[in-house]
Amino acid sequence: MPPSSERLHEAPALHVLRGRGSGRGEKMADEGRNAEFLHDCCCRAGSCQGSLPWRRSCWGSAGARGRSSPWDGDAPKSAPTAGRVLAAVTQRPLGLQSPLSPRECLEAARFLCAFGLLFLSWPLLPPSSISKILAAVLAWLRKTQPWAACMERSNCQRTPKIQLCPSLFLQLLSSSFTWEVRANNRNYHMQFKKKFAFCLTKKKYAGNAIKTAKYNIFTFLPLNLYEQFHRMANVYFVFVILLQTFPEISTLPWFTLLFPLSCLLTIRGLRDLIDDIGRHQSDRNINSRPCEILSGKSFRWQKWRDICVGDIVRLRKESFVPADMLLLCSSEPSSLCYVETADIDGETNLKFRQALLVTHQELVSEESMAAFDGRVTCEEPNSRMHSFTGTLEWRGETYPLDSERILLRGCKLRNTDVCYGLVIYAGFDSKIMRNCGKIKRKKTKLDRMMDRLVIIIFLMLLVTSLCLAIASGFWAKMFQEKHSYLSALYKHTTPAQQAFFNFWGFTILLSIIIPMSMYITFEFIYLVNSFFINWDLEMYYAVKDIPAKARSTSLNDQLGQIEYIFSDKTGTLTQNVMSFKKCCINGTIYVHGVRAQFCLLKCAPAFREMCQAPNSAEISLVFPNTKANTWQTRGLSEVEPIWSNQLVLAQGSGLTWSHHGEEKLDFCDATLLEATRRDSDPVLREFLRLLALCHTVMVEEKGDQLVYQAASPDEEALVLAARNLGYVFLARTQDTITISELGVKTTYKVLAMLDFTSDRKRMSVLVRDPQGRIRLYTKGADTVILERLQSRGPNETFTEMALDRFAQETLRTLCLASKEVSEVEYSVWGRRHREASVLLQDRARELDKLYEEMEQNLQLLGATAIEDKLQDGVPETIQLLKLGNIKVWVLTGDKQETAMNIGYACKLLTDDMEILEEKEISEILEAYWVSNNNLSSSGEALCSGHLSQQRPEALRNKKRALIISGDFLDKILHTGEVLKEKKGRLWRRLDCFRATGSQEQGSLVEKAFVDLATGCQAVICCRVTPKQKALIVQLVKKHKKAITLAIGDGANDVNMIKTADIGVGISGLEGMQAVQCSDYALAQFSYLQRLLLVHGRWAYLRICKFLRYFFYKTFAGLMAQVWFAFHSGFTAQPLYEGWFLALYNIFYTTYPVLSMGLLEQDVSAKKSLEFPELYVIGQQDELFNYRVFSVTLLHGVSTSLASFYIALWAFQDRIGSRAVGDYESFAITVATSALLSVLMEIILDTKFWTALSFLMVTASLLLFCLFSFLTQSFEAFRIAPAIFHFPDASQNALTDPYILLVVLLSLVVNTIPSLTIRLYRTIVGKTTIQQKICLKARREPEPSVELRAHVPRGSFRRRSSYAFSHQEGYAGLITRGDSLRAGATRSTAPALLRPETPPDLSCPRSPSA
Repeated sequence: MPPSSERLHEAPALHVLRGRGSGRGEKMADEGRNAEFLHDCCCRAGSCQGSLPWRRSCWGSAGARGRSSPWDGDAPKSAPTAGRVLAAVTQRPLGLQSPLSPRECLEAARFLCAFGLLFLSWPLLPPSSISKILAAVLAWLRKTQPWAACMERSNCQRTPKIQLCPSLFLQLLSSSFTWEVRANNRNYHMQFKKKFAFCLTKKKYAGNAIKTAKYNIFTFLPLNLYEQFHRMANVYFVFVILLQTFPEISTLPWFTLLFPLSCLLTIRGLRDLIDDIGRHQSDRNINSRPCEILSGKSFRWQKWRDICVGDIVRLRKESFVPADMLLLCSSEPSSLCYVETADIDGETNLKFRQALLVTHQELVSEESMAAFDGRVTCEEPNSRMHSFTGTLEWRGETYPLDSERILLRGCKLRNTDVCYGLVIYAGFDSKIMRNCGKIKRKKTKLDRMMDRLVIIIFLMLLVTSLCLAIASGFWAKMFQEKHSYLSALYKHTTPAQQAFFNFWGFTILLSIIIPMSMYITFEFIYLVNSFFINWDLEMYYAVKDIPAKARSTSLNDQLGQIEYIFSDKTGTLTQNVMSFKKCCINGTIYVHGVRAQFCLLKCAPAFREMCQAPNSAEISLVFPNTKANTWQTRGLSEVEPIWSNQLVLAQGSGLTWSHHGEEKLDFCDATLLEATRRDSDPVLREFLRLLALCHTVMVEEKGDQLVYQAASPDEEALVLAARNLGYVFLARTQDTITISELGVKTTYKVLAMLDFTSDRKRMSVLVRDPQGRIRLYTKGADTVILERLQSRGPNETFTEMALDRFAQETLRTLCLASKEVSEVEYSVWGRRHREASVLLQDRARELDKLYEEMEQNLQLLGATAIEDKLQDGVPETIQLLKLGNIKVWVLTGDKQETAMNIGYACKLLTDDMEILEEKEISEILEAYWVSNNNLSSSGEALCSGHLSQQRPEALRNKKRALIISGDFLDKILHTGEVLKEKKGRLWRRLDCFRATGSQEQGSLVEKAFVDLATGCQAVICCRVTPKQKALIVQLVKKHKKAITLAIGDGANDVNMIKTADIGVGISGLEGMQAVQCSDYALAQFSYLQRLLLVHGRWAYLRICKFLRYFFYKTFAGLMAQVWFAFHSGFTAQPLYEGWFLALYNIFYTTYPVLSMGLLEQDVSAKKSLEFPELYVIGQQDELFNYRVFSVTLLHGVSTSLASFYIALWAFQDRIGSRAVGDYESFAITVATSALLSVLMEIILDTKFWTALSFLMVTASLLLFCLFSFLTQSFEAFRIAPAIFHFPDASQNALTDPYILLVVLLSLVVNTIPSLTIRLYRTIVGKTTIQQKICLKARREPEPSVELRAHVPRGSFRRRSSYAFSHQEGYAGLITRGDSLRAGATRSTAPALLRPETPPDLSCPRSPSA
């Protein structure tokens, strides 16, 4: 093999072994004990000494337990065999002629042992570790060559030689994976098909066009009708219409019911169509975004939908990645590429991706791009956002690929002018689309209850019709026997036949008990309430001209029943803006302010102790001299007499010595500026110097301005603060960094950069100043810096007090420290550092030890406080929601420290809460498991007795918060790793039960976790993927049967929004994907309080009252048909006129109920926000449930009984001024009595009267009189006597004083019970639930939540507010020079990598992916 080729071939393996600096090596070491052990075995040539240090994994029995391993589904179906592994070792001929020597046998045994371990443990490893381990084995084999002795013995021709190829080694992955991508070869991908339904096939490689809409022009009608007939009411109406088509049993023409049903289906269909048209427009905008695709030998501007798998795409700065792509090269040094993944995981810090060395060196022109014919073999498309395994084959060589080489769809290109990528997954095969989930039709709780009520009412109707039909058969038999002279009329029918036809007649006659008009009115109320949300000026965001929008019109009532809110963090709770607010330097606190005003800070009681400290003179406080209008510094000895006064903090303006500063300063304090100008405080000088030196920021000069490219907003805020105070970061090379100190340019030699990691929680830089002194500058969490200090004095105590204050103000803090390093100490440490940096194993561990040795005996310089700005009103909103018994969970992809800091800032977490982390969660879940399975002996039960008291249910009365990571959640819900680690004996016992109870056990673990989480006052899930967010929502819905709401603003929140019962999208900085998939769109999180506590509660109240009174009026008016059957021979003859039956639910009683459904309020909007406890009523389903429906049914039946039998009693006397006693007058009397009773009941229960309410009641009475006159006139009777067969019935009956008195009597009898109940409640004091809550809230107002001192676990008696959103690995890039651009790079870069001005396309670019 040529040297250059061999170097390129070895580079990936060495790159994996060394990692990208210490951070990458540590990350590889953290892959788990299995991966670490195999890595060591492979690097040591398989010398296995001792026993295997791993435990038996639950993946080993995945099939028995019903759980899937990482290889199931999209992963490889089989692990490579030992023979295939052996066949992939070398390219040289291998022939064995004679027996091997003992040494050769030992080498072969070690070789087979290493690969045997790899083979057996293949299913145990995370996919991201496999390619790294294979590359490590390859490096060892090339170094040791264990087959060398065997090759010398290949002289016999009888033994066939085995020709082996080196590229086959890394092709082990490609032989297991089936997704093959060939660059610049569209024809190859188009020939593959896959089966997706029955015998239908489609393209295996999807196009890049996406479609989130549900319907198209062909599927809309059948699919929408299919969805609508999932409502039981629609099925019921179709059944009644079919019955109406039979003339023998029909009471009304069939088309009289078909028309309103068609109107109902049309209204709902149009609503769904409008929503889907919006999705089509969104899809069209995304698919039409411009991009540059390599076509032939040049790049051409095309659209996203034109991208295919295998295409090479050119991306420019600030553009979104259109598909999942393999990074080939970029304009940055070493083909680095910086991306922002806020749309995927919510993190705002930059992440870097790096192309392979071979593609970086070879693909330098458009001609080389066009000639590129590499082949990528990788895993099938899947939803794993943070893992990728594959290989690239090109020019006879094979290179391993992992997630560090992949650009995911939805990422935004930052700080990189141009980059090029090979499309691997397109469209719905991309990882972000695999995490989006499907659009599901959402039904409210009341909708589901209505479906059940329709079934109940229909069964009641059938039972009633059956009883009446049986009674009609007996009555007919008795009638025929008694009146035998009428037998000629019944010669063609029998009593049984009459009963059969009467059964269906009664079914049709009583079918209007479930009126179709109710559903039409239902939709109208939903629509108008949605308009109320859209028109609410209190939810209008004038800054960006964004109103609230109800994108779904059928979920309003469910807004009043929310129990759990699942919120994203970045862009939903926060503004994505970091601001340097305060700092404490050498015992002095400085505060940022806009105006020159004073801010007061109360001193702690411990301040008195500081005054008696031996070296208290070292501490100085800043006080104003109001007479001279200046500031003066006093020592503690001067301040002690007035120590109880308040510490005065200065605020001031900017500085003038630096032309690099901006007009608007990020941090300015008059006192600090004055002290900086004097340059007399060495601690202050070192503090500012540290801010300018200890970071990984890159700088670029554009004109007279310096542009900083930071990996995190925290670092940028710190560097900008130093710049504003005169310490300006100017430039850096691989081993130097140049800053301007108060106008003096100074260059420091960088000796070492001690990178930041999540475990270290700090970073350091070791530099040599121009005077030759060596200094170490360190910044990090207070919990790790304070314990590494050389001594603790008043300065340190005061800094801890300042940190306490910063934590109470929920600022993100960092401690800054430094020390001077001697030449002797550095020479010894530097030699050991160089040796550790080239280790092939345990490199990260050795480097950590060296870092730990160097970062000791530090001198504290001070602390910084950065504000991660919340959106306006977030803490107040969360407090109101908590008072309304709504629990808020934060689900974020960000780090735990950052998430906790925001939790305290928005008052979701308070200092008096006990934080449950992974260790405590494991213990509680394990105790819950033991107590529920009864698998432990009495001894074990005694040992875990203290844990059994902490079952999830027992946590409800304790103020606790749960904080969990995505990896830990995955272990709990999928593999059970945590419980298995904690109790080996328990899990050994469970092995025998796995085959029979896997589903029950998995459900028990899920339920235990949900019980634990819901028993806590707050839950924060960090480092969760979009699919895990949806999983958490689904678990709460499944095990708690609770109504959930999800709110977010990015593409990573789409799946969660779709899964929740209510999805709310924030029109934020991360694009519009969340809004497009949401049910409601808001501009600010704070508007959620008004959406739920006002509009949601009102909507629930209105819908419940509407349903209650619609059922009441239906039963009260139409149940008289049943009572009339007892007096009409059970003949199914209607009591009322046909027009009254048709208009009763449309004009006569609908308008008052409609006004109640549109305008009803129990309290005003202001009172609703003042007393959020009122919201509990909706959560408990108090206003409409089966009990309320039963009471409504009894109320309606009693009203119909009173109306019917009072009229019957009166008409039996047959004495009146006109001796009215006919059938028509009786029907009019009953109908009028029932109608007035219903209207009176609605009037009594209406709490909020408007002009429209009066108009609706009046209109009902007027319409009753009008239509009664029109349908009962003699003119109408003459025209159609069969249709209008009640001539002048109302005029004759309602003009008789006797009948009017009967109607009045019925009205009084029906109204007295309601008035009696209200009077009884008033006298006895049985107030309504709303009144109870209002009285309780007035008597016992909820105290405001105050942040108090907290004693956490650990050595420091305070809460650390450390949070630093920084990715590890940047220090390694800088020290290797990979991220540094030479001064002439921009001018001498190849034409392929020079940015060009893109053409002005007509299609606008959307800010979202």
